[in-house]
Amino acid sequence: MFKLLFVFAVLILSSNASVQDFCVADLKGPESPAGYSCKSVTKVTVNDFVFSGLSAAGNTSNIIKASVSPAFAAQFPGLNGLGLSAARLDLAPGGVVPFHTHPSASEVLLVVQGSITAAFVSSANTVYLKTIKKGELMVFPQGLLHFQVNAVGFNSVAYVFFSSSNPGLQITDFALFANDLSTKLVEATTFLDEAQIKKLKGVLGGTG
Repeated sequence: MFKLLFVFAVLILSSNASVQDFCVADLKGPESPAGYSCKSVTKVTVNDFVFSGLSAAGNTSNIIKASVSPAFAAQFPGLNGLGLSAARLDLAPGGVVPFHTHPSASEVLLVVQGSITAAFVSSANTVYLKTIKKGELMVFPQGLLHFQVNAVGFNSVAYVFFSSSNPGLQITDFALFANDLSTKLVEATTFLDEAQIKKLKGVLGGTG
């Protein structure tokens, strides 16, 4: 029995082992669920493994007073196939990243300026809420609803790290009110009244 378990463990480890050093994304090709195809090694340079896009603050002049600057495989080709990525989060005073999920990744948030009130909700509907200060981290398990809100009267900044080179994103408010799903169906499935739904659709650009 022990030998069988040992062989099984070796097979699992072998199946997860990389068969090449890296797979820099060929952004000229389509993206699949497994990521991008690999650029020819002869065309790979050190610049494929360096990204400076998180050094500047994002534009927070929008309805949520927030900006998320991604460093996913599409922006940072060297991440392709490595199972990780990053982003910069800028929150102006009153800024919020509404309830959302990342279907393909867990998330770690590191605050580097200000304070951010953050929470996630488990599948048992338990809320895990904390105000995170500069230098502190919080983890958000894969697929669970979570949010971040600026907790101070000046800009807060955080860096976010994901366990996938393409974590995916679905914002709950936009899923409900920024599309053409009929108001009657939204009313039936959310218990909001028609006037509230039409107001939110108007704000977020939805129809129906």
